[in-house]
Amino acid sequence: MEINTYLTFDGTAREAIMFYAKVFDTEPMAMMTFGEMPDGGPDPDLKDRLAHARIKIHGRDLMVSDTGPWSPHQGFSGFSVQVDCDTVEEAHRIFAALAEGGAQTMPIAETFWATAFGMCTDQFGVPWMVNCDTPSVA
Repeated sequence: MEINTYLTFDGTAREAIMFYAKVFDTEPMAMMTFGEMPDGGPDPDLKDRLAHARIKIHGRDLMVSDTGPWSPHQGFSGFSVQVDCDTVEEAHRIFAALAEGGAQTMPIAETFWATAFGMCTDQFGVPWMVNCDTPSVA
C-alpha cells in the first residue's frame, strides 16, 4: 500500500507542478488538460486547465489538477505535505525553494528530533513540513 498526495488548484496546477518539478529536480511524468480528455472534458471553457499531472519524488507520486464548478477550490487547510530529506543541505535547499514567494511559519532549524526542520506555505498556499532526522532518530 502507498499513500500519495493529490493537490487541487484553481487554475494554477500547471504552474504548481512545474514549480514542484524544479524544486525536487524531476520532470512531469503525466500532464493532461481537460480539453485533451477523450470526451473533451466537462466544460469547454476549462479546456486549458489541468485535469491531471504527476511527478515522482523519491518513489512517491505528487499529483495535481485544477478544479472547476463541479468542485470549487476552497484553499488548503488542515494538512501539510511532509518531506524527509537525506541531508541537512538538501533540507535547507528544499525549504528555501518552497518558502520563496510564500511564508515561513517555522524557520528551518535544528530541533530535538531533527538536524533540520521547518514549516512553510508555498506561493500556491500549500503548507509544507521539511525534515531531516537526527541520525539517532532515523
